[in-house]
Amino acid sequence: MTVNLGMPAAPVPVLAPRRPTRQISVGKVKVGGDAPISVQSMTTTKTTDINATLQQIAELTATGCDIVRVAVPSQDDADVLHIIAKKSAIPVIADIHFQPKYVFAAIDAGCAAVRVNPGNIRAFDDQVAQIAKAATDAGVSIRIGVNAGSLDKRLLAKHGGPTAEAMVESALWEASLFEEVGFRDFKISVKHHDPVVMVNAYRQLSAACDYPLHLGVTEAGPAFQGTIKSSAAFGILLAEGIGDTIRVSLSAPPVEEVKVGQKILEALNLRQRQMEIVSCPGCGRAQVDIWGLANEVTDGLEGLTAPLRIAVMGCVVNGPGEAREADLGVAAGNGKGQIFIKGEVIKTVPESEIVQTLIEEANRLAADTDEVGSPQVVTP
Repeated sequence: MTVNLGMPAAPVPVLAPRRPTRQISVGKVKVGGDAPISVQSMTTTKTTDINATLQQIAELTATGCDIVRVAVPSQDDADVLHIIAKKSAIPVIADIHFQPKYVFAAIDAGCAAVRVNPGNIRAFDDQVAQIAKAATDAGVSIRIGVNAGSLDKRLLAKHGGPTAEAMVESALWEASLFEEVGFRDFKISVKHHDPVVMVNAYRQLSAACDYPLHLGVTEAGPAFQGTIKSSAAFGILLAEGIGDTIRVSLSAPPVEEVKVGQKILEALNLRQRQMEIVSCPGCGRAQVDIWGLANEVTDGLEGLTAPLRIAVMGCVVNGPGEAREADLGVAAGNGKGQIFIKGEVIKTVPESEIVQTLIEEANRLAADTDEVGSPQVVTP
């Protein structure tokens, strides 16, 4: 009998403890308190195209999305919400702008939550009591979603523009209206396209209330730019313990938003790490095409979720040490590569066989991996 202790279950270090917040429910997903930080995205299909919307939700679910939001700009969209909410495997949030009647329609349709934008919903403040009662009766939570681009004109005039202070004032005002009628099952977002303004807004909001916060850099841009802006802003806030759920807003397919969001959380030890490639940046010492090797290994292992660290190293300076620290690795040079598993050299292969060997060994290790930190007992 062989006992494999698997990966160590030691406490994972984080940069700061999570900010204490209230906890709310978005369907089956808890947000705030001691709940894990969840990753959200939004469908890009026409909500009235039920099959396309459900197909995109299925793709997001398979990628690891925790919560999905769908747009409800018309009555036709509101009319099909009950089908989407029922058939989705993850909680559905209805995204409401302009028409308060769609808030009630979404609640009646069985959506897990409703996002409201107080800055552009007509007569919203006058209907808070009715919305709160309907949400309470249905067990539905609310997101107060303040955006820089749709602030009340009075706040813009008062603060001279969509500043952090203006967004926070808007959010806290709306929160106070719900509090007055005894409703507190909500989270708040204060989104801005500028990461600096966004960070300042969330810091101020975090200091002023204990509601769970939904982080987002709105209109962050195409995939590369949006990833950088979101990573910078989220990294600062999450490192300070601020943030309970996140959405990376990209001009890209929604599954890409989820992948980036997950990797941000993994990088900060706020979510269990999945497969990770550690590779050289490249330098004059490299004797192999390290960029090509790393990309080929990454592509070949797409979809692998086992918590493996795989090192692809291309020189004798850092290569052997990094490869030995990884679960699986290669130190390549002089037309060949030494393959390591758990610090032990298992074979040396020609450069042409490095990628295939790493892929095969990674899949074998993944198949042998049970739960992270849980002892595995293998009986012959």
